Amino acid sequence: MTARAEIENVLGRAAWGYDENDVDLVAAQFAEDASMTLQIGRDGDTVGPFEGREAIRKLHADSLAAQTDQRRHNVSNLVVNAETADTASTVCNLTLLSIEGGAARVLSSGWYRDELVREGGDWLIRTRHIYLDLPY
Repeated sequence: MTARAEIENVLGRAAWGYDENDVDLVAAQFAEDASMTLQIGRDGDTVGPFEGREAIRKLHADSLAAQTDQRRHNVSNLVVNAETADTASTVCNLTLLSIEGGAARVLSSGWYRDELVREGGDWLIRTRHIYLDLPY
């Protein structure tokens, strides 16, 4: 499998894990020393950083516990900006859907900007910045 395909799988597993309420799967896509931040809107404050795999796992678990809907994170338009044998820099689009009460609606759109590292032969997210166009 190519590095790009492996990286796509990491990003896909992180989204799939959240959507399937599997925070362990989400957390497993992040390096132990990972860091994650979030910004909503161009003028929004940056939330975080959430430092370490466990803090990122807890953030996702707390978010899932507060939800009443089924979320679907659609990751698309992956661009690998830079890549070495053990590091990669990517950006991709996010479309966040909510399914509830028999209806699907778009909650927000945005993007992920990730720095990945290869550890023990596996690609993992080392840093992630999430940008959302709209609050939800």
